Amino acid sequence: MPGIEKLSPSNVARLKKPGKYNDGGGLYLQVSRRGIKSWIFRYERQGEERCMGLGAIHAVSIGEARNAASKARARLAQGIDPLQDRMLNGSGEQKPKDKTFDECVAAYVASHRSGWKSAQHARQWERQLQIYISPSLGRIHVRLIETAHIVRVLEPIWVSQTETATRLRGRIERVLSWATVSGYREGENPARWRGHLQVLLPAPAKLRRVHHHAAMPYEEISAFYERLCARKGKASRALAFIILTACRSNEVLQARWEEIDFERAIWTIPPERMKNGHTHRVPLVGAMLEILRRQQGQDPIWVFPGRTPGKPLTQDAILAVLHRMVESKVTVHGFRSSFRVWAAERTEHPKEVPELALAHAVGSLVELAYQRSDLIERRRALMQEWCEYCQKTQYREGM
Repeated sequence: MPGIEKLSPSNVARLKKPGKYNDGGGLYLQVSRRGIKSWIFRYERQGEERCMGLGAIHAVSIGEARNAASKARARLAQGIDPLQDRMLNGSGEQKPKDKTFDECVAAYVASHRSGWKSAQHARQWERQLQIYISPSLGRIHVRLIETAHIVRVLEPIWVSQTETATRLRGRIERVLSWATVSGYREGENPARWRGHLQVLLPAPAKLRRVHHHAAMPYEEISAFYERLCARKGKASRALAFIILTACRSNEVLQARWEEIDFERAIWTIPPERMKNGHTHRVPLVGAMLEILRRQQGQDPIWVFPGRTPGKPLTQDAILAVLHRMVESKVTVHGFRSSFRVWAAERTEHPKEVPELALAHAVGSLVELAYQRSDLIERRRALMQEWCEYCQKTQYREGM
């Protein structure tokens, strides 16, 4: 066939500029922006141009690529769409391989593990992707992942957790590059930054620094909670309840007895007291119930009554307890962060479970519209683990 075999092995090795280089007969060498080289077969079907990936150059030689292109041309001559035939029937030696994003993460980590400094680094690599990315992309075949998917998972945390988000973007990019070279996907990497995501997301260096509430490292929670349980008084019990429930302090301090259902072990916080404006149910377990029982009979309305009759305990009372116990700038609100980091690093619960425990919105607007359950029983298991972690010692009678 005239006009074919235009490239030589030396050309293939030498070409580095991103683009598509014609070998003839529909076969092209594709060089991505990251320098990844692969073979594609381009053809027209019913007036529409189509591309069929034939594999990366490290896995498919120029001769093998030409042979695959020849077979594809033969199928076209028979009136058969070679890409559709391959996808539906797996005909020939070029049957495509499908891997999900999670499968590619596992394979990438396995192939790079020996080059990393420690096993902990590998665990952190996988764990971070499992928490933030797997719920949305984990089960999607990598060949189907597009820019919209990447933006959807990064945008919600791009400003609030910039360092984490930029690290995740880089890791997603590397996994998808591995998938392209390994023949599991084709085309440009949708997670690349330069000339791509940089026009959709603000530059990390220009983002306003977010000042988070100072939090106690979760490794120190158990020792602190033990000292807290040794203290007497309503303020100490209220702070303990805040820590165990991972709720905001105003939600706890304004808790009313009518909101507590001892029979079902559920505390229902009305929407007017929630930051997101939605009713929030808190599963009550172990030490939480014990604290509530110790508070019974002290006031007909407020779970944690203050010194002024008819008024709840104040924020100042809680802060006074905290400041007497720790010298650092740890905040009451920071215990929510301690809980979240603990859940991510020390448990296997899916990301949405601790997020719902914190009354955070989970997923896109479409996902939220279909999410009818607040996963309260799954959250109950999580909060039981958190209570046991905080305690680690028997509940103190002093409280």
